[in-house]
Amino acid sequence: MHGSDLRFFPPTNARTHEVSGAGAFVFVFTLATRLGGKLLWVREAWDTAQLNPNGFSDFIDPTAVILCSAKDQKEVLAVAEKALRSGAVTLVVMTLSQPIGLTEGRRLQLAARDGISTGVAIIPEGMGSNAAETRWRCSPVYDASSLPQDSTLQKWELIKNKSGTLGVWNVRWHTASRRLIVVPPAGK
Repeated sequence: MHGSDLRFFPPTNARTHEVSGAGAFVFVFTLATRLGGKLLWVREAWDTAQLNPNGFSDFIDPTAVILCSAKDQKEVLAVAEKALRSGAVTLVVMTLSQPIGLTEGRRLQLAARDGISTGVAIIPEGMGSNAAETRWRCSPVYDASSLPQDSTLQKWELIKNKSGTLGVWNVRWHTASRRLIVVPPAGK
């Protein structure tokens, strides 16, 4: 990470977090790079969108990603909880389509703590659990000056934080150095 402006990234280990927006996958793969190790991605079977290894190979080795299809959201949560508790993977990503209750969210937090793993739920905009440690909204930002750069400028907003303040940062992934760069606002 370049600069100290993004002091809440990566989010706290052994906790679960939430992310929404069109830049959620960039957030997840940037976090996976920072954490290292294996990533388990659990989603409902009806979700036919495919993760293309060419799309995230600039972040992590595609062989470090384990994809899992579950019958429904209840099964997604059960698989994620077991994976978090086991400590066998560094990062567990859950794609959720419906809100989860405080009980389910708390179970995920306890599992993450027990397994010393990090969990991230990719959620629809405006949805979230009271149990989440942090909630992020991530979106790409059009920037004409970004064309010669490595990747698209992103706007990351920390919109919920149980242990600190909120904030907004413009960031860019730098492929060659495999790090996140905080980009100052125009004119600064």
